[in-house]
Amino acid sequence: MTEQEAVAHDIEDDDELDGKLNYKPPPQKTLQEIQELDKEDESLAKYKKSLLGEVPVLTDPAAPNVVVTRLTLVCSEAPGPITMDLTGDLTALKKEPFTMKEAVEYRVKIHFKVNKEIVSGLKYVQHTHRGGIRVAKATFMVGSYGPRPEEYEFLTPLEEAPKGIMARGTYHNKSFFTDDDNHNHLTWEWSLAIRKDWSE
Repeated sequence: MTEQEAVAHDIEDDDELDGKLNYKPPPQKTLQEIQELDKEDESLAKYKKSLLGEVPVLTDPAAPNVVVTRLTLVCSEAPGPITMDLTGDLTALKKEPFTMKEAVEYRVKIHFKVNKEIVSGLKYVQHTHRGGIRVAKATFMVGSYGPRPEEYEFLTPLEEAPKGIMARGTYHNKSFFTDDDNHNHLTWEWSLAIRKDWSE
């Protein structure tokens, strides 16, 4: 489910692999520090400008660097948009399940903004529970992004909703949007009801 073919894999596998490789992300540099590096090299300065663009002017310097604004379940068969606003009261998302017809194909689209500094290794992590038991977990590598006034969108690979009488019911999801530096930009919970039909 992604614009850049994302790969889903288990969270425990990530931790194991990082431990084996002894990977440590490089120290983070501010956008200003990057722009100041090799300032006298004109071709490098042009290249950096083409990569980073103009640094957006923030009206609120206290604003977080990464803001997750919406999550949309993209399904061509849905009678209308299935979108959750992530800028308001997140507790309401748990109480009102979103409905999805069994066996339909869908993707998850995440809308987010980067306000001040480059963020590296963004990940979308989702744990799915049913009846108090975890039935699925997935990690999607979102990538690294620089600040800009417009929102970014990340689309996960195509998935199929569960199907069959035993699969119908309500699934509870806990979602995380994190990065390489273990910053948790947002955690939220939401429910998805798998039904025989959209109108059920």
